[in-house]
Order: sequence, then structure tokens, then C-alpha cells
Amino acid sequence: MQIACTTLRDAVDRLLNWCAEPRGSACRYVVTPNVDHVVMFQHRPELRAAYAGASLVLADGAPLVVASRLLGKQLPERVSGSDLVPRLLAAANERLSVFLLGAGPGVAEAAAKYIQRQWHNVCICGTYSPPLGFERDDAENERILAAIAAARPDLLIVGLGAPKQEVWVHRFRDRLQAKVAVCAGATIDFLAGHRRRSPLW
Repeated sequence: MQIACTTLRDAVDRLLNWCAEPRGSACRYVVTPNVDHVVMFQHRPELRAAYAGASLVLADGAPLVVASRLLGKQLPERVSGSDLVPRLLAAANERLSVFLLGAGPGVAEAAAKYIQRQWHNVCICGTYSPPLGFERDDAENERILAAIAAARPDLLIVGLGAPKQEVWVHRFRDRLQAKVAVCAGATIDFLAGHRRRSPLW
């Protein structure tokens, strides 16, 4: 697993630059592993493939930062999805179109309303809350892809939980009509006020 040696500020700048570029042939995507992901990584080849295909791998968890220093890599700081997404939305100086994929029924819509109130340069162009087991349902996957394609967002926030979100985004990266996707865990729930964040440590 190759974790980027970057700060939250640098990651935000990089993602905004990607969102400003013309669309490529495949969606760039960002993953934010924590210690649990590292454990799963050892035994899940599909997760390893998803991480290998990611455009940016960020350390979500202080233990990974501490471990990096013991191993001589010196990651500068923790960069979690739940920190990255709001900072990214707040830093948008020009119009940024965003699609929210994940969370339970009504949660993404509540998060969308909060985002629109909080950050006026951000336009929520769509939300979708897939049912349980959707990843095994070809018809449901096609509906999700069609909804994203119709919206053509700059940024896709994916809150499906790990490792499902990473594996799903990797599987469909060539068909996702978004410039950048961030695998962001429970971030949609946090933005909607439906869950509280864990302590920073």
C-alpha cells in the first residue's frame, strides 16, 4: 500500500485542480485507509486491486502516521475522508458540482441541504442511496451509473463503507461520469448530522 506523503491542504489543492481539468477516460479516485483497512488489505485481493488503481491514497488514522515515522517514511499528518470532504467543499472558489452516493434513505438529501446552505459555490447535482446488496445487482448498478452520468458531477462523494466503496469505484471507474471520486465512509452521515465523528486519535 503506497500512502501519499501529503498534508490535508495539499490534498485539497490537488483534488480541486483535478476537478478543474477536462474529463478523462476514467474517473480518478481517492481512498483513505485506516488500520482496519490495512488488516483487510492483507486478505482481500479485490481491495488490493482497488488501492493499486487509486489516484491518491491518504492516511486516515493517527496509528498509520505514527507507524510511518517508525518505518522512516514520515507521513506529515492524518488526512481522513471526513476532514477532506468539508475542507474541499469550503475551498471551492468556483462552481463545483457534487453528487452524493451512499448513506440511508433521506440522509444524502439532508446532507445535500446542509452543503448548499454552508458552501454557496457547491452545487449538489444528485444524490442516490442504494439498497443493501446493490453491488450484486446488475440492474441496480446500471441505475446508479445512469444517475451519475446524467448529472456529470465534478466530484463524486461515495459513502458506502469499506471495503465496498473502494471495490465498487474501482470496478466501475471507466464508466463513472465524474472527474474525481472520494471514498469517504460515513462522511455523508456526518454532514447530515446523523452520526457523530469518532475522536481524532
